[in-house]
Amino acid sequence: MPITRRRLITISAALALLPAVARAAPQTSKHWTGQALGARASIRIDHPDSEAIAARVMAEIDRLEDILSLYRADSALSRLNRQSHLAEPPFELLECLSLASAVNHASGGRFDPTVQPLWTLWAEAAVRGGRPDPEAIAAAKALVGWHKVELDTAKIALRPGMALTLNGIGQGYVADRVAALLEAEGLTDILIDTGEFRALGGSPEGGEWTVRLEAGGSLGLRQRALATSSPLGTTFDAAGRHGHILDPASGTPAPAIWRALSISAPTAAVADALSTTACLLKDIDQVEHLVELFPGARLEAADRR
Repeated sequence: MPITRRRLITISAALALLPAVARAAPQTSKHWTGQALGARASIRIDHPDSEAIAARVMAEIDRLEDILSLYRADSALSRLNRQSHLAEPPFELLECLSLASAVNHASGGRFDPTVQPLWTLWAEAAVRGGRPDPEAIAAAKALVGWHKVELDTAKIALRPGMALTLNGIGQGYVADRVAALLEAEGLTDILIDTGEFRALGGSPEGGEWTVRLEAGGSLGLRQRALATSSPLGTTFDAAGRHGHILDPASGTPAPAIWRALSISAPTAAVADALSTTACLLKDIDQVEHLVELFPGARLEAADRR
């Protein structure tokens, strides 16, 4: 049955070397539901040690949230934003930000983790039932700019008032890390959905994992990731006019040129960042040029309004 994209983290994994009957046996199956990354989470694993493996997956997601999440006040990212510096930053934060830096460079600055002050401004205005005034947008824009960030293994430093967000890359990065953990456990035939899809191997029933595209049709995934973004996929306002993907140049939401853009890549973090960035581009040629800069990446679907 095709899988539709949703705000639900689903991890389906099986040990390919086990006979099909053993994989399906009730005593080898573990199903857990809970919360992760601010969303409902679901893990389904068919394996003799499924309970222990699921526990390790949950612990890994929890560990990554302690580093990358803006929902946790004491995460490494939240402390960096609050203090404007972070000594000896965790490897995972450095790796995720290094990937973000590569996409920032390739996109001419369109993908920019420093848009968090703008995001906060638009979110607070939405709570009041309006939109920010031009002066407030200009003030927040002055705090935006990836070139202002100091990033190395010893420390990450921001200028006063700046803040980072990993929206647009963090969910994909977590999917990649969970995939690496499960692969190290010896599992194959894995599909992870953190809002972006990451497939290792194929479906335990045979063939590829089938994922339905928002633009219509479906795509088979094997050893590949897929991300879909839409300028109006999440909005600040109830009327659905102000989307959550912000243009660092204008300080305003991305124009709703696209209904949805789906990009696949060898890793979910890259697919996630590219699909987010593509929403800020005006035509298909620009999107294809961006995608071509990343080996193995492909534009799978583009639905223009």
